Amino acid sequence: MAKMMDKTPEVLCEVVKSGNRFNAFDTDGNKRTSEISTTTRRRAFEGDCYLGRFTTSTGKFQWRLLNKDEVNVTTSAVNDENNSSENSPTVEVPTEHAEVMAFIHGSYNLKPRGLMMNELKWKYLVRSAVRGKNIMMTGPAGCGKTMAAKALVNSLDRPDFYFNLGATQDPRGTLIGNTHFEEGKGTYFSESLFVKAISTPNAVILLDELSRAHPDAWNILMTVLDYGQRYLRLDEKDGQSTIKVAENVTFIATANIGNEYTSTRQLDKALMDRFTIVEMDLLSESEEFDLLSYMFPNVDTTVLGSVSKIASLTRSESSSDTARIPSGISTRTTVELCGLLYDGFTLEESAEVSIYPQYDNTGGVDSERTFVKQIVQKFCDDNSGDDLFNEEEITEATEV
Repeated sequence: MAKMMDKTPEVLCEVVKSGNRFNAFDTDGNKRTSEISTTTRRRAFEGDCYLGRFTTSTGKFQWRLLNKDEVNVTTSAVNDENNSSENSPTVEVPTEHAEVMAFIHGSYNLKPRGLMMNELKWKYLVRSAVRGKNIMMTGPAGCGKTMAAKALVNSLDRPDFYFNLGATQDPRGTLIGNTHFEEGKGTYFSESLFVKAISTPNAVILLDELSRAHPDAWNILMTVLDYGQRYLRLDEKDGQSTIKVAENVTFIATANIGNEYTSTRQLDKALMDRFTIVEMDLLSESEEFDLLSYMFPNVDTTVLGSVSKIASLTRSESSSDTARIPSGISTRTTVELCGLLYDGFTLEESAEVSIYPQYDNTGGVDSERTFVKQIVQKFCDDNSGDDLFNEEEITEATEV
């Protein structure tokens, strides 16, 4: 067994039971539940013990049960009447509110390392969810909207349901249900999974690619998402025309907003007003490199740096006033490309199958594809192709 470096716990927690969960809070009121196994938290609660965090000689954290009568707890989170001043105003924060705040402001450690989102935006996302807001995550294709939404769902530890509205050809069937006929049984109505989802208390419902959904889907969702109504109309079901949305149900939608996306529709203003908007951006060159380095530690960092620069150059070009390409390379594409590098393909080969097909080849040497090829070839070993950019232009573009 690893030897402890210090007998004094670095962090001291008390476990509180909330429903079926055993939540751990440190002496500053921060929630530490996700750092400690369920079994350890349960043992601490049932044994009326504190939990202390120690660092082992190998540098790993270890949580130990500590008898409460052997631990001298001094904490700013405890209201000590002997230390209070008559002139100091005090505000009694409701326990539920304190727990919510502790969860929100301690939630950044729940964010997956592979999700490049700053702390403020992540906390705002979590806060919107725990306060029951409908959330719409917008941004360019491939920037991590769905990943962020799924990471949020996982951090909330609540029942979750996923619906890709951009892929459905039958909005009523997907969101309401279908009428069927069987010999001997006659005509009957079967509810959709979405009906089950909205009927589940505390559920988190992910509506992916809402901007690609048929307008019929938007119309069905209007009353579901409206805070003053929150019901789904079921005209087909005998004896029940509507179903109320259960308590504490949270909806998270993703959408690509912009004319450059084919098959997307301009979202109805009334529909957008029902959401709290969280904008996702394409990654900077350094963020792209950090992500790729984390996901592909066995790929040469010089090559990963080249991929990050290529992505940065295409994004800078697509946003310029004289853009020669309609859009830059997305993070989804750079991840796919680096997967090919990991499997032994060269940079040029990887670009040939993962990047070039995204760009129009009409116009020969003046085509979008030729332009992107010349960017990529600047970073290939053989330096083939005409020099579209000199080194100064590449440096300037990556600094934008």
